[in-house]
Amino acid sequence: MPVVHAITNDDKLLHADFLRRATDVMAALGQRGTIHVRARWLSDRRLLVITQSLVEASGETGCTIVINDRADIALAGAAHGVQLTSRSAGVTAVRAMAPALRIGSSVHSAAEARDAALFGADWCVAGHVFDSGSHEGEPGRGLGFVRSCAEATEIPVIAIGGVTPGRVGELVEAGARGVASISGIWGEPNPGEAAARYLSEYVAAEHRG
Repeated sequence: MPVVHAITNDDKLLHADFLRRATDVMAALGQRGTIHVRARWLSDRRLLVITQSLVEASGETGCTIVINDRADIALAGAAHGVQLTSRSAGVTAVRAMAPALRIGSSVHSAAEARDAALFGADWCVAGHVFDSGSHEGEPGRGLGFVRSCAEATEIPVIAIGGVTPGRVGELVEAGARGVASISGIWGEPNPGEAAARYLSEYVAAEHRG
């Protein structure tokens, strides 16, 4: 199961050098990493081309490519999985349509984490944990939230929201089995090196635990 999830957005995907930067991230993370293709405004055609390019580039690294919301794009682009949110079709519906896809579910409470597993999700992304620039004015839910989600479900809980490499250890201690970041990876001058720092901290926490 991948433990570092590099989440994109429209701006990151439209970066002129995105594919090279993404290739560096995949090389740094290997089988322990996932790139989430998350876009709200890109055309279906652009999103599909990006997906196909990432899937092709991921072959040598074993890194997983996941598409947010769009199971149709995930299937058409031969992605490895789909991350479902409140805007998406439900886990049960997607599983019936695409039984081979790995499915993640975005959750905001322990009850939602429990339900994600009951409906057949393979992992859940739980957030936001700490104060985050993408949720201005909304305080983070904290480590107790991560702990409650981990206690409510047997599927891996991936912590998102204000996650820095320095916070990885306490998240693992709280029960997270993976971490996710947008700006902490893509906002750095060298996303590959940034991703490697997250993975290094996670591995160190594993060894301590």
